Amino acid sequence: MVIYLPGQSSKESVALDELTPREIVQQLDKHVIGQAEAKKAVAIALRNRIRRQKLDSEMAEEVMPKNILMMGPTGVGKTEVARRLAKLANSPFIKIEATKFTEVGYVGRDVDSMIRDLVEVAIDMLREEKLDQVAERAEVNAEERMLDILMPPLKEDEESESIERTREKLRAQLRDGKLDDRMVEIDVRERNMPVEIVTNTGVEEMDINLRDMLPGLFGGKNRRRKMRVTEGLDYLISEEEQKLVDMDQITRQAIERVEQSGIIFLDEMDKIAGREGGRGPDVSREGVQRDILPIVEGTTVNTRYGMIRTDHILFVAAGAFHVSKPSDLIPELQGRFPIRVEMKALTTEDFFRILTEPKNALIKQYAALMDTEGIRLKFSNDAISEIAAVASQVNEDTENIGARRLHTIMERVLEEISFEGPDLKKKTVNIDAAYVNERLAEISRDQDLSRYIL
Repeated sequence: MVIYLPGQSSKESVALDELTPREIVQQLDKHVIGQAEAKKAVAIALRNRIRRQKLDSEMAEEVMPKNILMMGPTGVGKTEVARRLAKLANSPFIKIEATKFTEVGYVGRDVDSMIRDLVEVAIDMLREEKLDQVAERAEVNAEERMLDILMPPLKEDEESESIERTREKLRAQLRDGKLDDRMVEIDVRERNMPVEIVTNTGVEEMDINLRDMLPGLFGGKNRRRKMRVTEGLDYLISEEEQKLVDMDQITRQAIERVEQSGIIFLDEMDKIAGREGGRGPDVSREGVQRDILPIVEGTTVNTRYGMIRTDHILFVAAGAFHVSKPSDLIPELQGRFPIRVEMKALTTEDFFRILTEPKNALIKQYAALMDTEGIRLKFSNDAISEIAAVASQVNEDTENIGARRLHTIMERVLEEISFEGPDLKKKTVNIDAAYVNERLAEISRDQDLSRYIL
């Protein structure tokens, strides 16, 4: 199986199964700063998946994924590392907060919902891929259908050559946009309101296909609707795309992709660590761990698309583990996360790099946003250094929220420019250390104020 890196054509890209762990880390470096140990661990996990695909089926069945447990404060890149890995591998990916299953009203069976959500993600991914493949054909078919609608009624004595000339003339006008505002009538299929049956076993457990049982009620009816040619063409393209896409094939491939390359990110694992049941209506933390265990261990989950085996899904768990520690998890669950990675707190230097180095770094994002209104933002190195230093200092003095602090500070620094933007006469704005200090001086001096504002 050859998977090309997203955002690149097959001619210029490197096949994923040709990437070494070192090259996987280099790809992750484009988006995530620092955390070399975590990148190394996930690169090895991804490479082992590629290696597993090359084994014979009997041996491949025995090779289990090496799940990863990341420990570190918030905002250091735990989620981003896992998300970028999934994007790189073109794998279905979801992020689940483990604390979700401790909420009132949840029971053990609801833990299965993470697998159902992952299947939905995979189906959406594959549908988008297939739609891209058939887009050209769909446009051609939709154009022909629109020409059929636009063609004037045929006269009995009209020759085929004359009909063809008229059709080609209409085609040229359609492509040039000269017919965009003309009104046409198109048969549109009405969409009925979805009906959901909720039982004490959950919506998913009610595997009854009401559409098959009551086709007249759920099938939808056609009605003629007037619309502009541009709107009609969009509708016809969408209809043709649906005809060209085989949903049964997509479902089969989605199930295979989930089972062989799905990635689930389990966040806030430290919040369910511990063995005391506690009081009140909440499900006990140990109870949640025991519900998650079979999914991580390998089981079969029933979904509306069929049975899904979780044996080879990669689980990446994460938590701050300030109060609790990994050894507070039940032994069975600990054993299912053999790779442990400690994420380091971000330094001032890391903040500087986060602001400037990644492909869509924060500085580049704000510059692009203001550029839409013709304003050029120019950040000097000392301004970026000052922003990084303030972020580091505020994290130290108050709560350490990692790189998320940069968003708060950047908003504060650029608040005036963003507000005045459309009315600014001077379209080039130079931001230096003095400007940053001026915007943040009062807040930085007042500890109580910085605690609330930054």
